Amino acid sequence: MGDVISLTELRAARLASAAPRGGRGARATLYFDVASPWTYLAAERAERLFGDMAWRPAAADVLLGGRSAPDPRGAALRSAAERRAFELRMPLVWPEGWPLSGRSAMRVAALAADQGRAAPFVLAAGRLAFCGGYDLDDPEVIAEAAAAAGLMLDEALAAAGELRRDGPTERTAMRLLRRGADELPVLAVGRRLFAGEARLAEAAAAAAGSPWLRRRGARPA
Repeated sequence: MGDVISLTELRAARLASAAPRGGRGARATLYFDVASPWTYLAAERAERLFGDMAWRPAAADVLLGGRSAPDPRGAALRSAAERRAFELRMPLVWPEGWPLSGRSAMRVAALAADQGRAAPFVLAAGRLAFCGGYDLDDPEVIAEAAAAAGLMLDEALAAAGELRRDGPTERTAMRLLRRGADELPVLAVGRRLFAGEARLAEAAAAAAGSPWLRRRGARPA
């Protein structure tokens, strides 16, 4: 199955591609949690739209804790994610025992982000979890995603057990929550936040028409 083509996203991507790559600073930042189905549903499209964006791990549980709705990771979330996956024509297989914490995988994602390898790690981890149904905290699954991202195996497996890595991802999520974001993924374009998978096209359009791009020769949307 393939993704549904979004004309809005396609147009925004075309405008964004008119700007030279490799300028100082990332044009956008994607905040993610690898255990979130919404990150899985958004990650590949975000990668196409913002190829040189920064990827930053943020603990989804912290953002979900800011909601008043009960059981935000329960049946309602499953149904919503399944409907969205159907709309996008993407496979969605729930990992056994989900909702899973994904803490170990997120620690490795933090290592990958430090090394500029978060994008391939997140993409591989998302496919393993939500296409294959594998437990993200399984060391073999972590090893496979780490290999796809070009991480050193020993370093990745060590990072999976480093509790010190939890604090920064939780603090990142708290900062997003204070700024009004209550779901992941979050796209930051300049000082603006676009929270949720459904806002990817809006974020892309904002980036395509941003002063950052206009200074580098792209036409506004």
